[in-house]
Amino acid sequence: MSKVGLVYLLIISTVYLFLAARDRQKTGQSLRVAGKSLLKLVPLLIAVFGLVGLFQEFLPPELVTEWLGESSGLLGLLIGASAGAVAIGPPLAAYPLAGSLLDAGAWPPAVAAFIVSWISVGIVTLPFEAQTFGSRFALLRNLISFVAAMVGGLLLGMLL
Repeated sequence: MSKVGLVYLLIISTVYLFLAARDRQKTGQSLRVAGKSLLKLVPLLIAVFGLVGLFQEFLPPELVTEWLGESSGLLGLLIGASAGAVAIGPPLAAYPLAGSLLDAGAWPPAVAAFIVSWISVGIVTLPFEAQTFGSRFALLRNLISFVAAMVGGLLLGMLL
């Protein structure tokens, strides 16, 4: 377990102990809600870590370096942002995949664009967004978010 994870666990455990002393019933209800949430997430977590394993074993690092490495430049940034834009799933899934890409030699700005694009651009969900908010709004929001993901990746590159 990472140090950060251990610190979070200790903080949350301390809060639960404190709140249990104040109201056992609400604390118990809170633990039941947390348990149900965890059970809903388990299949997703297994799938995400399975996908990370597939990436690490079947995606050659040379290919990652060629497509997303520093020498790929703006094309790598575009590929990273595009991959994030078509990906679907909760942001939680993006981080382990991004870590695998970094380990395989991807350029950090391309990985940052991948993460930001995953979170803010929704190519797969675009039809639903357009139906709800209108086509013009949905297309503009996604375009601006895509450009922002690439600019954010470049800014990260300048800061590192």
